[in-house]
Amino acid sequence: MATKRSSRKIDLATAMRRFGQQFQGLNPNDPSAWPAVPRYALCVAVAALVLVALWFVWLTNSNDELEAERAKEVSLRADYQKKVVQAANLELLKKQREQVQQYVTLLEKQLPSKAEMDALLSDINQAGLGRSLQFELFRPGQVSIKDYYAELPIAVRVTGRYHDMGAFAADVANLSRIVTLNNLAVTPQKDGNLVMDATARTYRYLDEEEQAMQKRAAAAAAGKKK
Repeated sequence: MATKRSSRKIDLATAMRRFGQQFQGLNPNDPSAWPAVPRYALCVAVAALVLVALWFVWLTNSNDELEAERAKEVSLRADYQKKVVQAANLELLKKQREQVQQYVTLLEKQLPSKAEMDALLSDINQAGLGRSLQFELFRPGQVSIKDYYAELPIAVRVTGRYHDMGAFAADVANLSRIVTLNNLAVTPQKDGNLVMDATARTYRYLDEEEQAMQKRAAAAAAGKKK
């Protein structure tokens, strides 16, 4: 029994020594000439390194995707909460929208059409004459076309008493159509009267032709931006 155990130890030691000798004197420039065990060990080591590298690359990409999805989740939650609030207030928002539309309609009714402009200019003139003011200048200027309306400036110069001028300004403000007085300048005269220079601005609807022109201009501007 002792002899068999001794022989086994000797064989194991010999095998280990031979195994270790296969790793001695290896030429790193020519792995193909290595003994079988070192070649297989090298293949296993290279495969393990490749697997580890791929694992870390996959983990990095997965982490980036995870962070992007988390940020997307936060954005979606905020959008969802906003829509929930809007849905809860939907009826109130509809009522507010109706009120705004009614207010816009009311304002639109205060804008004269192109055919009504002459009558409005006459109303402004009569407002001054009704307060005993003398018109030294009443000159409509160039119409300025805006997006949804047209603006007409009128250069005005009137002479009269202080209180009459104040009443005239109040009458203009109370006209059924929108008229504003801008760039007011009041200077005294030797006879005690005052001279008021101002620019009266009134606004009107755009007719269908003018609206079509505005749409074409907006489309052309949008085309140039592209």
